[in-house]
Amino acid sequence: MKDRLMLVLEKYWEDFWFLLPKIVLAIGVLIIAVIIAGRVKKIVQNRTGKRLDDPLLAKFIAKVFQWTIIVVGLAIAMQIVELGGIARGLLTSAGITGIVLGFAFRDIGENFLAGVLLAFSRPFNVGDTVQSDSIKGVVKTLDLRNTHIRSFDGKDIYIPNAMILKNPLLNYTRDGLLRFDFVVGIDQGDDANQARALIIKNLGNMDGVLDEPAPFVTIEELATSTVNLRVYYWVNAFEYKESALELKTNIINQTKETLMDEGFSLPANIQELKIYKEENPIPLKLQSDFPTNQN
Repeated sequence: MKDRLMLVLEKYWEDFWFLLPKIVLAIGVLIIAVIIAGRVKKIVQNRTGKRLDDPLLAKFIAKVFQWTIIVVGLAIAMQIVELGGIARGLLTSAGITGIVLGFAFRDIGENFLAGVLLAFSRPFNVGDTVQSDSIKGVVKTLDLRNTHIRSFDGKDIYIPNAMILKNPLLNYTRDGLLRFDFVVGIDQGDDANQARALIIKNLGNMDGVLDEPAPFVTIEELATSTVNLRVYYWVNAFEYKESALELKTNIINQTKETLMDEGFSLPANIQELKIYKEENPIPLKLQSDFPTNQN
């Protein structure tokens, strides 16, 4: 038994020394493939970036070339160490093995194909402000599997490409225009048309509000104690972040002050109390003198 075990170990040892040069050569081929893939990635990214003027698509195409070269190098390395047949058998086998591999790589393939569609359809570019489902932020990069988004509170979010492709996508900075709005209520006795003209004139004098498309004001509703006006204006979407939100704050504050300076009232909601049974009125007591603290 001991002699048989020694014979088996000696055979494995001899096989190892026989395959050692092939293993070294295979590792060398794989390392060279990785180095070539990295250089090809840079070359492709630079050239496609200049021709397409789209850094997002250029990066994606460069990564496809990079991983293609690495996979080819891995296949050659496996062929050198005589594992090519095993690899082909795993990839082409049917039955349970094929089903397991199919389920294992389904998500990877789905996200890769979704990434290809996103790269070529280009619903967003690097630096665009987008929202997918409840996730909102700035696009940083598009990878083979994920899209990297930086939220406004500093979180790095990696969304699977297939999820972005399946869900509605909001792009806030696609054409450089973004519309904001807010509501202001004036007294029902005030002239609504005069207030509208005053608000539009005020918006035209504020930096950051675009002239085209022009701002406008509509009468939204007759509320309980006010006539509610909705104010619409457009801003540069490429400055969407803090500057747009700060601009909205300044516009609301300036609109309030302008209306009040011109004599418009901005009343609060008025609550009306009705007593239907006059024989049982609500007891009220007026007290002019408040008790003072005796301590």
